[in-house]
Amino acid sequence: MVIGLLVLELHFPGARSLKDKRQALRSFEQKVRNRFNVSIAEVEHQDLWQRARIAVVSVNTDHGHLEATLDSVAGEAGTARDILLVDSHVEVLA
Repeated sequence: MVIGLLVLELHFPGARSLKDKRQALRSFEQKVRNRFNVSIAEVEHQDLWQRARIAVVSVNTDHGHLEATLDSVAGEAGTARDILLVDSHVEVLA
């Protein structure tokens, strides 16, 4: 069993309120959950309008497939509308 953790630092340049940020983040989270079957949660900066740190976790038996999934999620964040990917970090526990 292999467990992967992807931490994404996101910026929401168009957000003018927490409501704006949460709407964009909720849309992104739902898309990622449905497409990649991963767990995702906002873990920091909940009270800031234009920042979010989210954690994405996936469990798999194949190390290569796990890394490909997490890379795809990071790629999705990089191309998401209304969101700028500032930083990403992957940790894998075998």
